[in-house]
Amino acid sequence: MKLIHLADLHLGKSLHGVSLLEAGDQPHWVEAFLRLCEARRPDAVVIAGDVYDRSAPSAGAVELLSRLLTGLTDLGVQVMLIPGNHDSAQRLAFGRTLLTRAGLHIAPPLTAPGALTRVTLSDEYGPVDFWLMPYLFPALASEALGTELRDYDAAVRAVLAAQPVDFTRRNVLAAHQNVTLGGTEAERGGSETMVGGVGQVDVSAFQGFDYVALGHIHAGYALGKPTVRYAGSPLCYHFNETRQAAKGPLLIELGPKGTEPAVTLLPLEPLHRMRTAEGPYEALRAGEAARTEGGEYVSLTLTDRRVTPEIVEDLRGLLEAKGSVLLEISSSYQAELGGGTLSAAELNRMGLAELFAAFYAQRRGGAEPDEASLALLRKAEELAERADCRLSPTEEETDQLLQLALKEGQA
Repeated sequence: MKLIHLADLHLGKSLHGVSLLEAGDQPHWVEAFLRLCEARRPDAVVIAGDVYDRSAPSAGAVELLSRLLTGLTDLGVQVMLIPGNHDSAQRLAFGRTLLTRAGLHIAPPLTAPGALTRVTLSDEYGPVDFWLMPYLFPALASEALGTELRDYDAAVRAVLAAQPVDFTRRNVLAAHQNVTLGGTEAERGGSETMVGGVGQVDVSAFQGFDYVALGHIHAGYALGKPTVRYAGSPLCYHFNETRQAAKGPLLIELGPKGTEPAVTLLPLEPLHRMRTAEGPYEALRAGEAARTEGGEYVSLTLTDRRVTPEIVEDLRGLLEAKGSVLLEISSSYQAELGGGTLSAAELNRMGLAELFAAFYAQRRGGAEPDEASLALLRKAEELAERADCRLSPTEEETDQLLQLALKEGQA
């Protein structure tokens, strides 16, 4: 039996103010995935939670999910879908009884007596039971099972123990939890929420299942053994996710009971690749000017100066000429002023008079400027603010500022 494991679609997500729905990234991915399924002809697709980016999704996100699910069922694929922590389990479960007839199986919110949705498919080796577990909170599991469960690990174990799982048959579990290996979390994708020590469930809770399709962590990796895996998000949703291996759905091929399933990553090319670059401004500028690739989402970090509006416009223009988008620009520059080191962020928070005082102290061995000079700099700061209102300094004020500049230049 062939199944494809997906998770964390986050339909409707925006990245640095760019809607991945409106920009075409997520619709492009959905169409590419449907073409993949048409070519591969899986028996089932398991979507392990967080299909939407928020519990009340936009109309566009709902329409895109409808396109995905309709396309899959039109291909005759059985779809198993569970809600994640970003989803509203109640909204997703609307019409689930009717949708089941079309081969779309959606896990509802957990209620008493805590029974999970089970879907059974068969192949030449016999039946395969799919168990669909929605995102579990301890309080929700406690209410459904009628017993107090204080943490996520206990909640997951109690819910699974309450199911009539026949481990002599092949069993696949879909879950959306923060699963760890011996209490150790692997490096995450960078765009997750509600993780980082929150809601940990040890991988040993899933002992006995032939494959566990996990969602919640945006990096794709196995936990201790190949049969318990995170699929990861289908697209990079954070720039630090560009450090990971290629993203894509997982093809799982189940053989007879007792044999290890074959797992294959199926990379899908995104509409816009994400890329980061770091270095001195002139080097970055030369690199972007010489680059032949385009159509990218880019993050740049300056190492030799602060970010200015002029620099932003210059680099943005270079990227836009190649069809790329500058999503993020920052500076790691550390300036030495006043005998110490100031970051770009600290420099941006300082006023003109403060900057002058720090510069003066650095040039004069720690001595502070006199009050008259500081007063003049404060006046310059005021004039700079007035410039937006098209007010000009008087001739006397201009002369004073020039004299101070000449005096410091000679020093």
